[in-house]
Amino acid sequence: MSLLTEGLSHSQTYESIKKAIANKQFPLNITGLGAIHKAMMVAALSEQFQKTSLVITSEEAEAIKLTEDLKALGRNALFYPAREFSLRAIEYGSPEYEQQRLSVLSQLVFGECDCVVACIDAATQYTLPPETLKQYTLQLEDGKPLPVKDIPGALVAAGYERCEQIEGAGQFAVRGGIVDIFPAGAENPVRLELWGDTIDTLSEFDVLSQRRTNALKSITITPSSEHLVSDYGKLSEAIEKTAESLKGKASQAKEALLSDANRASLGILQNTDKYLSLLYPRLCTLMDYVPEALLWVSEFVSTKERMRAATWQLEEEMMAEIDEHRLCASLCQYMEDWAHFIHRLGDSSCIILDTFARSERDLPLKELVAVTARQLPVWSGDMTVLKEDLQDFRNRNMAVVVFAGSEEKNAKVLAEDLTKEGIPALYSPSTTQWTSQHITVMCGGLSAGAEFPDAGIVFITHGRPLSKKRKYRQKSRNRGMDIHSLSELQVGDYVVHATHGIGLYQGVHQLNVQGLIKDYLKLQYAKGDILYVPVTQLDLVSKYIGSSEDATVRLHRLGGQEWQNTKSRVKSAVKDIAANLIKLYSQRMASKGYAFSEDLDWQYDFERHFEYEETEDQLRCSQEIKQDMMRPVPMDRLLCGDVGFGKTEVALRAAFKCVSEGKQCAILVPTTILALQHFQTVTKRFEGFPTRIEMLSRFCTAKQQRETIKRLARGEVDIIIGTHRLLSKDIQFKDLGLFIVDEEQRFGVTQKERLKELTPHVDVLTLSATPIPRTLNMALSGIRDMSIIEEAPQDRHPVQTFVLEQDNAILCDAIRRELRRGGQVYYLHNRTEDIERVAASLQLRIPEARVGFAHGKMNEEELSEIWRRVMEQEMDVLVCTTIIETGVDVANVNTLIIENADRFGLSQLHQLRGRVGRSSRRAFAYLT
Repeated sequence: MSLLTEGLSHSQTYESIKKAIANKQFPLNITGLGAIHKAMMVAALSEQFQKTSLVITSEEAEAIKLTEDLKALGRNALFYPAREFSLRAIEYGSPEYEQQRLSVLSQLVFGECDCVVACIDAATQYTLPPETLKQYTLQLEDGKPLPVKDIPGALVAAGYERCEQIEGAGQFAVRGGIVDIFPAGAENPVRLELWGDTIDTLSEFDVLSQRRTNALKSITITPSSEHLVSDYGKLSEAIEKTAESLKGKASQAKEALLSDANRASLGILQNTDKYLSLLYPRLCTLMDYVPEALLWVSEFVSTKERMRAATWQLEEEMMAEIDEHRLCASLCQYMEDWAHFIHRLGDSSCIILDTFARSERDLPLKELVAVTARQLPVWSGDMTVLKEDLQDFRNRNMAVVVFAGSEEKNAKVLAEDLTKEGIPALYSPSTTQWTSQHITVMCGGLSAGAEFPDAGIVFITHGRPLSKKRKYRQKSRNRGMDIHSLSELQVGDYVVHATHGIGLYQGVHQLNVQGLIKDYLKLQYAKGDILYVPVTQLDLVSKYIGSSEDATVRLHRLGGQEWQNTKSRVKSAVKDIAANLIKLYSQRMASKGYAFSEDLDWQYDFERHFEYEETEDQLRCSQEIKQDMMRPVPMDRLLCGDVGFGKTEVALRAAFKCVSEGKQCAILVPTTILALQHFQTVTKRFEGFPTRIEMLSRFCTAKQQRETIKRLARGEVDIIIGTHRLLSKDIQFKDLGLFIVDEEQRFGVTQKERLKELTPHVDVLTLSATPIPRTLNMALSGIRDMSIIEEAPQDRHPVQTFVLEQDNAILCDAIRRELRRGGQVYYLHNRTEDIERVAASLQLRIPEARVGFAHGKMNEEELSEIWRRVMEQEMDVLVCTTIIETGVDVANVNTLIIENADRFGLSQLHQLRGRVGRSSRRAFAYLT
């Protein structure tokens, strides 16, 4: 029996709940519970009755937090996400959430988990029946025969896509006797090496290197799609039958259905979501997978409101399809309604968990139990506070359990320290080993602490441990302008050949040379000269990095001296620059700087207040920067990382180290709107610490600026955030210790020279997602130190990506869907000459939206006003160019639409997608 179950068993209230469940007094309502108490009740009673639990919440954020708490309490808990239905044809849609749902359903079917948590809209969405999932699941075992004769056919039937080399989940490849499969919901792909029909070896392998890693004894291959078409002929007939039933004004809808029936007969139907009701003999939900489970509903009234909102949104989308004659009412079955859900609750082992007692008119209750419990804040790590709390609990004869964080050594050390202080404490390696006579210290962490007075037990937590979530590491990629694929070039692009200079790309042509037909790049040079470059020599050609609209761009002549002269001048200039830089940085390294001390208690406290889980890269980079700051020479470090990978948090930890020792920190940003955003971020992050933070930018009045400058000189300002105004001659610091430069590539030569004057003996930290070539070269050559964040934050979810032809109806639907969610949209149209017309056209099609536009030819004042309106949600849709790559982070923008996405490289598309999805798990990118 776990400490939680045994500890709560001393409570009369808990015993009453157990009795009600044993006597099947359902629906049962338990009140007086905070978020952490709900997790504890579910964990304890699930263990007590040895039953699977299905927990339904009103919000996804609550579901995710509850899942993590249940895991920390020893339950094998899984989160079941909602999915987006696509009622129109698209060429590609991201499968991540669908495959995560299938993974959860599979583990339920095969008894591999004991608790599932889902938001109400996820729990009531229709999916494939359990028997169908079992039918298309493959169990593979090392040394055993294949379970089917035709493994490729079985995988295709299970929704997998066959390809030459797998790159992501839901794909498979066959090469002779080797079969590679990337199972739905798995972290790594698997490789089968066959000997006839027997699996000779079974192992995981790395996608990038293609090398085998871990040997496996067995693996379960679940379906890769919730919508499996076992017989396209039958589906075609069912669609035709539905079409024939339509009468009168529905002729257009009939035409659309017959067209889809024809495509289905050919096996090429794309939008299977539309025909969900025709795919299976019965429609099932998550609840059909666990009919005997304990069914928990958190906050019944809020859950009902969430269900109402989700139903309304789906009905709006369906009505739009019906009005445009693309859908008929008989097919509109996508999720269970509230009445059906209530009926399920009445027939199940239903337990409602509420904070406050409410009258549940929709669901007559059999039993009501009020729990007396108190939620405790997370322990900050201060030993004095902990000892005082423990002494108080011991005086009240309370059994105490302390979760000391993710590190085992920390829990052991804490137990030893408490014992030395005269407080009897024992380290416990698991939740089943504990004693009420001592303070029990163990690894782990919860979202909050909890006290159960009538049970005489209290739980103190240091904070949630690092969870073993899947880490989305980005593939290393060249950040220069080298061409890696012909798809990155468009006819008419300026290119540079290493030997012949600047030319115009004119496409790929096949030439017959000495009887061999090969592909060649056709490059046009001055005076009509033409150069054919074999595609095998693509590495000799790079994109011209200047503006293609620049009238000064001149094509070179083949065989002329102009390109050779240009290269000679550049080599000479580079040598001069290199000599100056080496001299500058040598002087800097030889100069004496301030050596910061080891981290203080405040530093640990500040870092623990970070509301998200740090990645390994963030922790490593932070440590590298702090180590530099502790050296007696001025730091000059470049911190690189993609948008949203956590560079700001790493920089703020360095800033805190600086100000905690009485020195000042300056943060330089390129625009006024970025200054405002950084000011808001830093102010919130430093909340609760005695730090004076101020801003210098155009948003401040002249009087405010003068006062700030005076306080800065007197040392009354700890952190100053500003634009190039910070580099003005009238700015004086009393004791500057750290200068942070955000997006250094956006500052000119004059500003950088002034920065050198200000910081000859000061630590400098430069942040950049796309460093300029010179800066990157200096870092790579060792002149400057560099830290790289390559790992995406663990709380970041993949952006749902859809690839489709330009379809204004689909895009307008996507925008309206985002507006109904309360979010905002970026519409990327990368041509300034007609961007205003596109914005006006969108405004006409979606009159309820507030549409604006922005591009790089606007001045800073215009752009600052636009960004302000977007940040303060005074604008719903921003039609823009790629200016958003270096724009501000707007948390509420969760949908991105990119016109003509094939004109962008993969690296740039990745960078653009990083601009959405900060405030919601539901983030979307539509590529046309």
